[in-house]
Amino acid sequence: MLDFVYPRGGWARAFGYVKHRLRRLPDTPEKISRGIAVGVFAAFTPFYGLHFVIAILLARVARGNILAALLGTFAGNPLTYIPIGIASLGTGYWLLGRPFNATLFGLDGSASADYCTLGCQFSNAFSDIIHNFAAMFTVATAHWTGLIAFYHEVFVPYLIGGIAPGLFFGWLSYYLFVPIIAAYQKRRRKVLQAKLEQLKK
Repeated sequence: MLDFVYPRGGWARAFGYVKHRLRRLPDTPEKISRGIAVGVFAAFTPFYGLHFVIAILLARVARGNILAALLGTFAGNPLTYIPIGIASLGTGYWLLGRPFNATLFGLDGSASADYCTLGCQFSNAFSDIIHNFAAMFTVATAHWTGLIAFYHEVFVPYLIGGIAPGLFFGWLSYYLFVPIIAAYQKRRRKVLQAKLEQLKK
């Protein structure tokens, strides 16, 4: 759990590894960048735990590099989940014609202490899933209150609202990475050519 929040060697080393892997992918800059773009888009979906699967499926549809798509999902990490969540939910509430629920994020000091904030919503939904799974094998009664509240308050606004910022940052990633990867591949080819000529001599 600690490694997920703060990787061994720090985030700088983790991002350095991702950058190193992206540079060495054997594909065209456009295909690699398409993979990154769909991976970034997948990070804006509320399907936590399935971002890799979504990125792979989208990479196949977009004909992007699959490994680049998997690396692109690292746009969603413990450092960015909160701003991604706020942007997605805020956009979702706006698109649905609902006022931004500051209380959900614990930003409204006037809210009652027993109000269920975002963390509470996730916790209640997860508890319902565990309880209902166990109820299939016991005499216990299934509970849906937490899941229903989570669906209406978090999941639907997040799903709808994540599309616009996901598309924007995916598009931005594509146009940022195409020239960067192209320049790196060109420089790498020159280095390899120089080494080859040196070996011939």
